[in-house]
Amino acid sequence: MDAGSVAIGGLVGLLIFFAIAAAIGAAIGALARFLLPGPDNMSIGKTILYGIGGSFLGGIVGRMLGLQSWGLVLSVAMAMALIWFFTRRNKTAG
Repeated sequence: MDAGSVAIGGLVGLLIFFAIAAAIGAAIGALARFLLPGPDNMSIGKTILYGIGGSFLGGIVGRMLGLQSWGLVLSVAMAMALIWFFTRRNKTAG
């Protein structure tokens, strides 16, 4: 196997990783937006990024608290917290 085919294989693996991360981020972000009351005017890209961030933070919190089996719940909760913090915390009711 030459270096060129190894580099292409690594690139394909990286692209597959990003595609899977985007799909999981979209699912987590969509669940977070669905469960968070009120309107969310954001793009699918932001939804994916909030989902990826929530999944990352949920994994860290789950590890710290010894709740690895609560991964999905913690991921969605952290994505909801991120959406609230960055889009709604400065808005007033009314």
